[in-house]
Amino acid sequence: MNDGDQRRYGPLGTALVIIPTFNEAENIASIVSRVRAAVPAADILVADDNSPDGTGKIADELAAADDQVNVLHRKGKEGLGAAYLAGFRWGIERDYGVLVEMDADGSHQPEELPRLLTALKGADLVLGSRWVPGGRVVNWPTTRKMISRGGSTYSRVLLGVPIRDVTGGYRAFRRETLEHLGLDAVASQGYCFQVDLARRAVAAGCHVVEVPITFVERELGDSKMSKDIFVEALWRVTAWGVESRANRLLGRKPAGPPGPARP
Repeated sequence: MNDGDQRRYGPLGTALVIIPTFNEAENIASIVSRVRAAVPAADILVADDNSPDGTGKIADELAAADDQVNVLHRKGKEGLGAAYLAGFRWGIERDYGVLVEMDADGSHQPEELPRLLTALKGADLVLGSRWVPGGRVVNWPTTRKMISRGGSTYSRVLLGVPIRDVTGGYRAFRRETLEHLGLDAVASQGYCFQVDLARRAVAAGCHVVEVPITFVERELGDSKMSKDIFVEALWRVTAWGVESRANRLLGRKPAGPPGPARP
């Protein structure tokens, strides 16, 4: 990135869209193409967990043809949280001003990313939300909608965070926000990783904004949701909630740095 690139990308700096992958060979070329079309100024980092289906090789071919596409090859499948943390560190080390979380399967529509980036001009963290007015989910059965909404409600009430879609994974962070969240202490994996970052952002005093999105269920490949991921989320959120309530009852303030200041 040269000085001309920084001016072209605007006052927040260059945006890096981080796309974790594990066995997404059917989807990766399409999602990269859609991101490049939706936000031409953004760079992309594919964080591949040594996918046995050849996703990493396809990503390398995409990167060879486009210098705004990068690939981070990881040793193996270590979970969504670990992949994002590695991507965040990669981007922060290279001085990206905005870091975006996005799924590889098309459920997070790249065409909606410009609205998230616009909202970030007045926020520290922007969440693409399924459960605010205007947000919706396509091709999910009623039971899965109930589980997802119930999980967000449970997390919001237990943790006391004013976020409607606490578990959603379509997010845009200012670099300064991530630098204030204590990422080295984050041990959560799976989808509770998203809850963990949200609660840390609220505790740090960050200004969090939710933007409605249309979440589309994947058409190709297999979902990464599992019983182990669900159980981890349940026990971690419950433990955090018990700790938070105990702190309030005892008058203790949660530990954590102050939130980043917006220009």
